[in-house]
Amino acid sequence: MAEKKGLSFLTIISTVICVVFVCEAAAPAAAIGNQQFFWWIFLIITFLVPYGLAVAELGTTYDSEGGIIDWIRDGLGDRWAARASYYYWINYPLWIASLATMFPDIIGMAFGVEFSLAGSLLIELGFTWIVTFMAFSKVSDSEAVLNGGAVIKVAVAVLVGVLGIWYASQHGFANDMSPQTFLPNFGSGIDYISIIIFNFMGFEVICTMTDDMKDPKREIPRAVIMGGAAIAVIYLFCGFGIGAAVPADQIDPDYGMIVAVETMVGDSPLFQIICVAFLITLFANMASWSFGVNSVAAYAAQTGNMPKAFGRLSEKTGMPNNAAIINGIVASVTLCIQLIPVEAISNGVFWMLFSASVVFLLLTYIPMFPAFMNLRKNDPNRERVYELPFKGAMLKVAMVVPMVELVLAVIATIVPLNAGEVADKLPMLIITVVLLVIGEVFRVVSAKGRTEEYKGLTPELAAERLAKEAAEAEQTAE
Repeated sequence: MAEKKGLSFLTIISTVICVVFVCEAAAPAAAIGNQQFFWWIFLIITFLVPYGLAVAELGTTYDSEGGIIDWIRDGLGDRWAARASYYYWINYPLWIASLATMFPDIIGMAFGVEFSLAGSLLIELGFTWIVTFMAFSKVSDSEAVLNGGAVIKVAVAVLVGVLGIWYASQHGFANDMSPQTFLPNFGSGIDYISIIIFNFMGFEVICTMTDDMKDPKREIPRAVIMGGAAIAVIYLFCGFGIGAAVPADQIDPDYGMIVAVETMVGDSPLFQIICVAFLITLFANMASWSFGVNSVAAYAAQTGNMPKAFGRLSEKTGMPNNAAIINGIVASVTLCIQLIPVEAISNGVFWMLFSASVVFLLLTYIPMFPAFMNLRKNDPNRERVYELPFKGAMLKVAMVVPMVELVLAVIATIVPLNAGEVADKLPMLIITVVLLVIGEVFRVVSAKGRTEEYKGLTPELAAERLAKEAAEAEQTAE
């Protein structure tokens, strides 16, 4: 029998880096100041490790196109699967729209071009629909995008770190580097901690690519562990470079990395090259995420947890093109909020949309942890190629701590905790509440026509499923 062809392990690692590492998120994390190093290390230990290893176990144990949504459905039932499906989906067009707003501004910074509102919107819509049409291709046909995007991202991040070291050696550090500045300060920058957690998200996307892998049960855990370690180092090095050049209280969450590079090298050809490379990484980000988001939305529609329109596949390629088109439409409509003549919206549109995207992505993962514990409890006899090495009380702590961190991160991002935060956070809070209500409408409408509510994988259903899978395997062997 010929060896199964599929994605190489290098491509899988590149996909992890391309999906999980996002250049535009480095600046908001660096805005925390030197305490970012404490929070990176703290969250690597308390969040990334348990989350990544839980994903590795779930991804190698439950082979499904639905990925995280199917895990939540088996663990908690249809109601939470529908909510998570919606949260996972809506984050994506919000993210597309937020990145689209960066394009005209960065082009202007790099080449001295100034665009009108109409010109900016045309560029933003162009980015949106190029990304939308890129999502029509199969993941296995897009290795150049995944590998190339990962290489460019890493190159940009490393170059920013190297430039930061050079700049500090010539001009001194822009920030106070005394030891106490590396300790956590709960009074400032705490709302950006959600960005650090966001920077860890996305490992489950590779679990939706199992059909394109040669040996997913072996490759997924390796990719999670090796990719996670590499990404943490890249983020820390890049954040150091930004902080070396720009005082923390002056780091712009929208264009902090670009401003830091301009501060270090001025308006030079190198600055222009980095700007162009940064913009290319935005295409790679959206392309790599589209493969997972659209597949999950289509799967959820087929189980009655998203509207049926998301489940229609291309007759020619089998790709969820409908989901991609809906993403493009929603992102395009979202971009039109810039036409509202309100200064607070026009000046901070990237951060408003990006933080809303972050919030919904974080909300998606909250039910994953109790779902994981339920699956361990209700499906104990299933073969686990990789098993998270905790049981009993240790397992509960390992799952509860990251879940609590997600809740606190969401609150810190959108809820005004003092009077000075009302103007900045109130629009984000309103957007979040409105979208949550729409999500509940989606859930109810999607459930119409479903004969019964799935309550999750009980021990009895788990036993039936195992017996059925064993019989199918025996029949195939014969």
